[in-house]
Amino acid sequence: MTATLHRALAGRSPRHVARAPSAVRDRRVRTAAEAVLAASLSLVVFWWASGGGLADLGGWASGLDSLGRVTGLLASLLLLAQVVLMARVPLLEQAFGQDRLARVHRLVGFTSFTGMLAHIGLITWGYAAGDLTRVPGEAWDLTVDYPGMLLAVGGTACLVMVVVTSVRAARARLRYETWHLLHLYAYLGVGLALPHQLWTGQEFLVSTARTVFWWTLWGLAAGSVLVWRIGVPLRRSLRHRIAVTSVVDEGDGCLSVRLVGRHLDELDARAGQFFTWRFLSGPGWTRAHPYSLSAAPDGRHLRITVKDLGDGSRALRRLRAGTRVLVEGPYGRLTDRAGTASRIALIGAGVGITPLRALAEELGTSGRDVVVLHRFTVEPLFPREFTALAREHRVGLVPLPGPRRAGDSWLGDGVGGGSDLSALLARVPDIAEREVYVCGPDPWTRLVRQTLTAAGTPTDRVHTETFDW
Repeated sequence: MTATLHRALAGRSPRHVARAPSAVRDRRVRTAAEAVLAASLSLVVFWWASGGGLADLGGWASGLDSLGRVTGLLASLLLLAQVVLMARVPLLEQAFGQDRLARVHRLVGFTSFTGMLAHIGLITWGYAAGDLTRVPGEAWDLTVDYPGMLLAVGGTACLVMVVVTSVRAARARLRYETWHLLHLYAYLGVGLALPHQLWTGQEFLVSTARTVFWWTLWGLAAGSVLVWRIGVPLRRSLRHRIAVTSVVDEGDGCLSVRLVGRHLDELDARAGQFFTWRFLSGPGWTRAHPYSLSAAPDGRHLRITVKDLGDGSRALRRLRAGTRVLVEGPYGRLTDRAGTASRIALIGAGVGITPLRALAEELGTSGRDVVVLHRFTVEPLFPREFTALAREHRVGLVPLPGPRRAGDSWLGDGVGGGSDLSALLARVPDIAEREVYVCGPDPWTRLVRQTLTAAGTPTDRVHTETFDW
């Protein structure tokens, strides 16, 4: 254990701070969002049941048709919910964080897609009077004869493409830029489904209350995208006029991009957050890249640090001073927003240390008890900066060098023997008393969380940000 760490941990007793007002509000927002979704699903099922849906289950063909209607309604509702989930609505983004929103979005998306396929199959089978041999012909007739169905088929094709490329095995074979572009077709798929629901949806048109309900949902989904994914980012980019000032090689395949702009304090960015960046440097500028801040924002400058992992990050080396930037954000919940403990531990792997370096600066400057555990293979990032933080703000430093010592370990082979739990407790004995922030690849992060759980750290005080998409 380093002398720096000894000084950081010495003479301090376990303390906690009262749950921050923002943490209480975020919990209430999460509860309210879950309640609204559950109530909406229940209302749709109630309307279906009270409108004869249950009675129709008594017949074979009518039962298929009835089940097809309810699965279609639920799939439509979940489809709109997942659009809102990833529309970067600040209230939801702050309460859930992008990691959790992405997981919920994926779960809701696959559930909605399954419901949509069930809707198509059941409705077609029901319209074919329950005769499987007539299903292909009935599917053709429905497609060409019913209003809005050709558009709905096009929308379904878009959603199939999005879902197929979202499967983990497919994502592993795609560049992030390609996946992101394909994923945008989900908006087209949702839009093409609306005419079908308007023109032929029995449950959509049967009463004024239901029509208002569905129009409100569509309006919220469309409005969320137009405002938070398009309008606000454009306004911020025009307002702040962010531009590159320099590109600095940090070693080990990493580089930092330093930026300036106007009125950057109005961005309300916090250490630990990330922006989505589009550098207006030539071909490929339309591709968005999420990069975390690697220095605490001071209202005048911004800095990101990126590892060369693909075409987008490699192109940053060619940026010139003065290159303008379009930004979306700030996003992410890997901040002190939800903090409940006065002691902090930051655990990062490789380039995952970048948002934690910014957090260490912000928290250390405020006088918090901070210890940083940095897992790296060859050379650590920001060695001089961390040394300065340790000297000036008593930030504890725990290097974890070397290649991973085993497939089921998150530690490097330079930390010596023993289990991950014993190694962690030897270096940070009070880890169970700390607020813990973890950033790194998803499999590595899961191993860290397992060790933290075994050490007694409450799960609601472990905050993560992974590199998965």
